[in-house]
Formats: sequence, structure tokens, C-alpha cells
Amino acid sequence: MTEGPWGGEPGNEDLDPFAPAPPLDAVRDFVARFVAFPSKSALDAVTLWAAHAHLVHVGENSPRLALLSPEWGSGKTRTLEILELLVPRPMYILNASAPPIFRSIGSDDRPCLLFDEVDAIFGGRPGKDDGNEDLWALLNSGHRKGASIPRCVGPQHSVEKFPTFAAVALAGLGDLPDTLMSRSVIVRMRRRAPGEHVEPFRRRLHEPAGSELQEQLAAWAQSVADRVRDAWPKMPAGITDRPADVWEPLLAVADAAGGHWPVTARTACIELAKVAQNRDASLGVKLLTDIRDVLDREGTDRLSTERLLDSLHKLDESPWADLRGKPLDARGLARRLRQYDARPHQFKVNDDKIRGYSVPGSEKDGGGLFDAFTRYLPPRPPVSGTSGTSGTDPESERESPPDPVPDRQSGTGTGAGHPVPDRAGSERESPARTAGTAGTAPVGTEAAAGPVQPLQPVHPEGVGSAPLAAEPGPYERVCRDCPELIPKHHVTCRPCAHRAMYPPSARQGDAPMAPVERDQ
Repeated sequence: MTEGPWGGEPGNEDLDPFAPAPPLDAVRDFVARFVAFPSKSALDAVTLWAAHAHLVHVGENSPRLALLSPEWGSGKTRTLEILELLVPRPMYILNASAPPIFRSIGSDDRPCLLFDEVDAIFGGRPGKDDGNEDLWALLNSGHRKGASIPRCVGPQHSVEKFPTFAAVALAGLGDLPDTLMSRSVIVRMRRRAPGEHVEPFRRRLHEPAGSELQEQLAAWAQSVADRVRDAWPKMPAGITDRPADVWEPLLAVADAAGGHWPVTARTACIELAKVAQNRDASLGVKLLTDIRDVLDREGTDRLSTERLLDSLHKLDESPWADLRGKPLDARGLARRLRQYDARPHQFKVNDDKIRGYSVPGSEKDGGGLFDAFTRYLPPRPPVSGTSGTSGTDPESERESPPDPVPDRQSGTGTGAGHPVPDRAGSERESPARTAGTAGTAPVGTEAAAGPVQPLQPVHPEGVGSAPLAAEPGPYERVCRDCPELIPKHHVTCRPCAHRAMYPPSARQGDAPMAPVERDQ
């Protein structure tokens, strides 16, 4: 059994001893002779996709292989030329109209499509006058088995459904449309460095070796077709939804090959899935990301529209200061956030009524940013812990301990009180929870109330953020609604986005501080 971080996967012991040996290692070595890939995982993914092209008819979907680079001379076309020797019935496409491709896919000998210079197809937006509109539809829909596109044919304009399901590899400059990128295994190609050397590729010299490997792949694929058809490969942690659809056929091929390939394939899956996630976000997601960063930097969960716009305009790597020739204004901000159900509303700051945006939104009308942050932005990375202090934030570790101040009730110096902004924008002090005294009530109350147990954070179901570790050092407050322990450097409770907080001792029977009035 070959082990990986996701558990055991089938190896060679599950294969038919009379079946042809998996040629995947030989295929990978052959491809690596002529192309310098950006990573080992990229080479492994191309190898698995070449084998998958022989098994596309037994799967439910077929991921596109997207070979993309910012500049020419990065090995994209060379990779397609090598794949042309390895895949079944290759159809190399540099400039072709949609009708012959539709009819080729609908024939008994379904081709494997190899699109070069695909950026020429996606140079503009599809429309009524775009001659490549049908190719857009073919590439978007053809990843799923049984997909077809209806067209009127003949003098009677009878409706005929043209199948679009086929294995497709794409090579081009820049990025593809988001709908196609999400259906692709993305390999970011790059030019060879001076120290990277590959063997010159000459088709007349290397075609015999490539054809021999193609025959071996075809024989092996036929021997494992039933196994791949019934496969339900186990996904690595964090690979769900569309990435899982993309990688499932390749992991099924790896499991059928056995040996090191189950582990190798899942390692490539994790690495290249991160590459896919790092592509340029849409303008709306970029706006949400920048707003969340601005709020974190300001240490608040609400800002007026004017102050928020001013902060956005100052971001050097964002387009808000020069968006189509003019800066983003209040009307444009409201229009872009409206599609995420976030709207401006009134709230109080220092007893002044201000109109702007907040994370929790208005209690009456909602419209907060919390739902948009949760649905469209990746969760914050977990707080990295150090030895013996799991969950301690590095920022809090760098802070020098403040001088002791009297406790709120006892007057003894057991910890430091830090100013905490309340919902009206003013500041109050919350008693500190020093190391080793988590959940301790104020001095003088323990004898009457008995020993106090450490507080345990409670998280509402359905909240996408990770639970916060209940360590005593960095936690000084508790949310009034969850009840969640709040790090001292946070202003809001992340699970419920509420800002009004009690000191932790209030959870143990003390009279709570008066909660601040919620927004109206």
C-alpha cells in the first residue's frame, strides 16, 4: 500500500499480473527530454493527461490541459508537438473554423484536440459578430460526457445536436476566460533559464519512439479501462467542487498505474490547484479583498464611504485610483458591491451618524460585508503557533508586556487593561487574561463562586472561518452573542461579525458591562 497525507491508495498489488506494464514513467522521461517544465508536478500532470486521453471515453469528464505563459518561447508549442505523438487521433489546430471540429468530434473516431495559439480565439468578447463564438461554446461545454450543442442544419432548418465531449489541450499567451480556466489543469510555462538544457526535438528522429509509447499507452489503457470507469479516487484535503472534477480523471489514471503514481499525482494536484487559485481575480473579488485588507489595517469593522474610498485609492497595486480613466466614486462602489448584497447604511461613530459600509451591516436591513467575505474570499490563514503557545499570533508575541494596572473590581495588579473600542467608537478597558489564568474571575469572587473553568469557544454552524484556539495569552474578550473568545488585537468577532463584547469574567457570573447599542 502506498501511503500519502490523504491515506492509503492502491498500488501495483491490485493490478492484473498479466496486464501490460504501466508506461507512465517512460512517457514522463520522453517528455522531459525536450521540455523544461516549471516544476516536477507540471511534468507529472502532462504525463497523466496524455494517459487520460486514451481513457477519455470511460470517464464522466475530461479536464482541459492549459499551457499558458506571459511570453512566447516558453515551450508550449513544443509540448503540443510531443503530445501529438502520444495521444490517440490527434487533431492539431492552429487556425480552424468550428464546423469541421464539430463534425470531427461527432464521428466514430473522436479526436484529441490540440489547440495552439488559443489566445487568438479569446482575444475579444464573444458576440453575434464573433466568428469564434462556436469555439467558445465547444471548449466550455466539451469537458462533460454527453455534452452537445444544438444547431439548425439543412434547408428545413432541422435541429441537430453536435457532441462536444473530447480531450482538449490548449496553449496560448496570458490567461483564458474564467469559465475555461476553472475546467483546466493549469501549467504556467516559462522560458528556459541559461542553466536549463533540453534535447533538441526533431520529429523525423523522435517520432518512432513517440509512436511506440503511444501504442504502449493504448494497450495499457485498454487493460485498465474497466477499473478507471468504476474508480472513485480519494481527493487530497482541500480539493473539492470544480478542482475535484478537474483532477478526478487524472487521479483515477494514477491509481490504476499504481507504484508511486498515486502519491505523485496527488502531490501534483495540490501544487497545481494552488497555481489555479493564484490567477488574477475578477474585479469584484479584488474589490472585496482590498476592502477587507483596509478594514484589517484600520483595526475596525466599519468605515465611512469617503474614508473607505480614500484608502482604496491609495493602494498602489489596485486599479481604484484610475478605473477606466477616473477614480472609483461612491456611486461606482455602491454599484459594484450591490451584486454581493452589500449596501451602505448609517451607523454611529463617537455619537456621530455616518453613512458607509460595515462587516455586520444594519440590524434592520442587513447589507453587511460579512456574507460576501465568507462566500467569495478565501479564509484567513490559521494563526501560526510556536512551541508551547499554539495559536499565539506573532504580532502579540512581539509586543512588550504592559505594566500591571489595577483590576476592575479587586484593585490588585493581576494584568493589563487595554483600551477596546466599543460599537459607538469610544474606548473602554477590558481586563487582561494573563498566561496561566484563562477563565479566572476577578480577585475576591473565586471563593464565593468556586473554581472557574476555562472558557470554551462555541461556533455557530455554517460559519466558514476556522475556530480560534482558546489560549489564555492573546484572548481578553468574549463576544456578547456567540460566545467566542476574541484575540486582543481583533476588533470584531469573526464568526458572527458582531463588535459588542464583554470581558471574559462576565461569562462567569459577574455583572456584564453595559452592551453598546446595536446599529439602527
